[in-house]
Formats: sequence, C-alpha cells, structure tokens
Amino acid sequence: MKKSIILTILVCSSVCLTDFFCHEQEPVVKTAIGQILVGKTDSFSLACRNLQAAVESRSPSLPQLQNLYLQSRIAYKKMEWAAEYFVLGAARLLNGPPVQEVEMAEEENDGPGLKQAVLKPAGLQVIETFLFPSFDTVRKNELLHQLSLLQPVCRKYRAYFSNNKIPDWQVFDAVKLEVFRIISLGITGFDNPLTLKSMEESAAALESLKEVLAFYPGKENKGILTHRMDNAIQYLHRNTDFNSFNRMEFITKHANPITGDITDLEEELPIRPYKNNRLLNQEAKTLFDTNAFNVNAYAPNRSSFISKEKIDLGKLLFSDPLLSGNGKRSCISCHQPSMAFTDGMVKNTVIGRQESLDRNTPTLINAAVQPSLFYDMRVKTLEDQSHSVVQSTREMHGSMELSGEKLWLDKKYRQMFFIAFPYEDKNRVDTFEIMNALASYIRSLTLLNSRFDEYMRGDNKAMNPEEINGFNLFMGKAKCATCHYMPLFNGTFPPQFKKMESEVIGVPGTEKKSEIDPDLGRYNIIQTASFKHAFKITTVRNAGRTAPYMHNGVFSKLEQVIEFYNKGGGTGLGFKVDNQTLPPEKLNLTEKETKEMVAFIRALDSRY
Repeated sequence: MKKSIILTILVCSSVCLTDFFCHEQEPVVKTAIGQILVGKTDSFSLACRNLQAAVESRSPSLPQLQNLYLQSRIAYKKMEWAAEYFVLGAARLLNGPPVQEVEMAEEENDGPGLKQAVLKPAGLQVIETFLFPSFDTVRKNELLHQLSLLQPVCRKYRAYFSNNKIPDWQVFDAVKLEVFRIISLGITGFDNPLTLKSMEESAAALESLKEVLAFYPGKENKGILTHRMDNAIQYLHRNTDFNSFNRMEFITKHANPITGDITDLEEELPIRPYKNNRLLNQEAKTLFDTNAFNVNAYAPNRSSFISKEKIDLGKLLFSDPLLSGNGKRSCISCHQPSMAFTDGMVKNTVIGRQESLDRNTPTLINAAVQPSLFYDMRVKTLEDQSHSVVQSTREMHGSMELSGEKLWLDKKYRQMFFIAFPYEDKNRVDTFEIMNALASYIRSLTLLNSRFDEYMRGDNKAMNPEEINGFNLFMGKAKCATCHYMPLFNGTFPPQFKKMESEVIGVPGTEKKSEIDPDLGRYNIIQTASFKHAFKITTVRNAGRTAPYMHNGVFSKLEQVIEFYNKGGGTGLGFKVDNQTLPPEKLNLTEKETKEMVAFIRALDSRY
C-alpha cells in the first residue's frame, strides 16, 4: 500500500513538473529565438556598415570590398529564414532582385480599380552589380546610397524580433520554407549570379536553422536531424564549384530527408500550426510530395473549391461548342488533351476567320498552380480566365449570360448544375457557376506526376543518368531554374508561391531572328517601361509535348529554345533590348549538354 502511494506521488509530481516545464519553457524558448535573431540582425548590420566604411575610404582595394560584401551576404543568409518570413515586404529591401517591380493594390479612396506602385530595386543583389567583376568608382555615390538603405530595414527587423515572441508553429514553418528556399533558389545562383557562392551561402543558412532547431530536441529521432544537417552542411562545404555541384544528389540525399524530419518533429512535439489556404501545403514533407500543392489556393473563395460534381460538369462544358458565339468552337478546340491541352499550332485562328490570334496557345496542365494567367498576366483566377476567353470576340465570341440561359433549358445540364451548385429556389444557371465549373475542371488537371517527380519521391529508376545530368545543368550552369523555379518549373516564386514573375528575354518575331517580336506583352496592361516585351514565365513541365514555343510560337524545337538562351536572348542576337532581364552573356553549353537538358525536360511530362 505504501509503495502504491509513493508511486502515485512520484507520477503526479512528474506530470506536474512536466506540465510546469512545458509551460514555463515555452516563453523562454521564444525569447531566446528572438534574441538570436536580434544578434543575427546586428551582425548583418555591422557587416554592411563595414562595407560602407570601406567604400567611403580614400583608396579601397577591390579584394577588400569584395570580401566585405561576401561577409555581408553570409551574415544575411544566417537571418534569411526569419527575414523572408516576418515583416512583410522588408526582405525585398535587403536581398531583392536587381530589377524594377510593380505591385498592384486596390484603390482605397478613389473607387474601384487598381493602384500601381513601382518598386525600385534595392539590396544585396543590386550592390553585387557595383562590385563584381570590378568596382566602378564613377558609381561610388550610387553604391553608398544603396548601402545606406539597408540600415533602416535592419532597425525594423531588430524592433520586430525584440518585441515579438514567435509562435512555435511559425518557427517550424519558416525553417522548413528556408530549406525549400535553399533547394529552389539558393543552390541555383538566383540571388548571387555574379559571385556564384551558392554552396557557401546555403551552408550558412543551414547552420542558422540547426541552431534554432536545437531548442526542440524531440524524443523519437533525437540527434538524427542534427546529424543530417551536419552532413548536408559538410556536403556543401566540400562541393563549392557552382557548375559541377550535384544538385540532384544534394536534394534527394540531404534536403528531402531534412524537411521530412522537421515535419516529423513538429508532429511529435506536437505543434499545432495555424492552417492557411496557400499553394504549398504546410504538412508537405518535401516539395515533391504527391499532396504538396493545394489546387484550391488561388480559387476566389472557399465556395469555389473543386468537387467531383463541379469537375464532371466542367469537363462536359469544356467540350461543348454551346459556349461560343457561332456554336462551332469549344475550349477543347484549342486545348486538346492529346497535345497536353495545347493545339500544336504556331497561333490558332480568330473564330470564324482565317486571321491568326495574337499568341500561341499555352497548356492548361498545372494552370491551377499559377497566381496570374495569360501571357500578359492580366487575370488572377481561372474563373476570370474562362470568362475572358468565352467573352473574347476573337477567341470564342460568346456570352456567359446567354450560355446560362441555354444551359438552363437543357434538362441534363440543369440537373448537373443542381447537383454541383445546390441551393434552395434555384431558378437559373448563374454565370459564375459556369466559370467555376470550367475552372474546377482545369484545377483537376494539376498533374505533378512525371518521371522526375517519381525520382524525387524515391524511385531511383525513374530517370536515367542523361536526364539527371540535364537536371543538374538546368539548375546550375544553364541557369534555367533562376526563372523557371523548381518544382513547378514556372514563374511562381518559391517557397511561398504567392506571386508570379515575368521576364524580358527579347524573343524574335520570326525564325530569321532579324528583330524582336513587336508584341509588348505586360506593357499593354501596365504602362511601365520595364514591362515592354515582358511575358509571364511559363512552365517547362510538358514542354516535350507542347511545341511550338514562346508566346508567338517562333521556335518549333526545344533545341532552338535552348540555343536562344545559350546565346544570351535577344541582346545576344543583336537586338536592342535595354530592359532585358535575361543576362546577355553566353552560357557556353555544349551540344552534349543541350541534349542532356532536352532529355531532362522530357522527363517532366505529366502522366494522364
């Protein structure tokens, strides 16, 4: 009896102590992480001030300036996981791309419409252009201005990390996103195109993650995650040459297991995350999980999410010429399943005429994982896209309202609309229901199931050595992945996948390559000079089936596309493209390397 009482007391004491420890330690951990981030911010601020002082000195040496710059970048990478996650928009001022950006926001006081904000480039990537490969003293004041912009942002971060206790779920979310950032951007040279110190910087980023995760030891896999991270860091330090770095091996052998372990640790503790309706599912262990991406992320609202009934209805509508003005053209006329939902033409024709449309027909496979649609990015949802195409006098010349009236009179369609969009007193087919049904069918065409995906999920026989070499070239020397971001291989910017990017590459108007194509692209929508000839970065997935290529269908073979990039785009061909965002330098790809890249691109074909 006495032993039983003592045992009960010990158990209760243990429970109480455990409960006390968990509740008392939580704010301690949050405070400690905040203090670490304050320290990282201060280190970055100091490194930038040292660089600024050196530039201001009378006779700074180029090696000294370049070394101080590289120290600043390493210091930034040690805080990047938090800088990119917290204080919305501030990270762009520390390490944003060296190109002008435009943000669109709803007007607040002037009625409906969009307000345009032009954001000038700023941060480390811009500063890199001043110091590599040489320092132009004539631009010294410009460089000093860029450096001066960093300190106010550092103060903003310092204040945030000092005054906010970061919830555990946000720590885990930000940390895992940083690993995803490393493999999709960090090791590709995206933010250090001139120095190409990608591996050293990625190692520094991983070191900072290891330091933070040490606060969450866990029990199930104690020490395994730390061991994996140590191995990954060592791998990066051993293999620093940019062109020869084996990205496939690093991702499959190191990064994927790390993000898997981070997810398992979060579940073990357990940490209950706040769930967002975003493209990348928070519970995804890797970027290549079968359920990694949420097809409803860019739907207008929750009531617009897909259902089997909507998909079945949308599929039927997709093939029905009833939606067109002359009753002869349907969606499937231009988006044919046998051609990966394209039409195989340079440009299709205006409805009822032999005149060519303005642009090539893009694939609809994986269109749902894009936050902007059409080559000029003029709409944000698949619902608006379907409405725009049906109502276009050149494409389908139809009317959503008239189509709704016709569909309501059809008994089969009426019943399908009742089932797909059930509500009381339904007495018509709403135009948005047509749009949402079509959009739901297109969302069902999200097919991230290529041989590449199977390989990344553990099937080592899914790709051959030639295709793997092509992947490493795509992600490295050829610099394709600095625009066509892995794993979607389009312009949806990782790892948060909230925005879509466009590029100016100087596409020729004809195969003769004598002049740039006259289509002004995004400039027709937003009259900003940097958007002249800018087009959405389309997906490389299924490119093996979707010839011809580019917005104007100018290239008929993948080899021609690669050769265009190999020469430095339009500028490399001799066109005057002052706002070209594609680097004009030649890539110096060999014939063998081109063949390997084509092989890899064909390994991205979806199975359907």
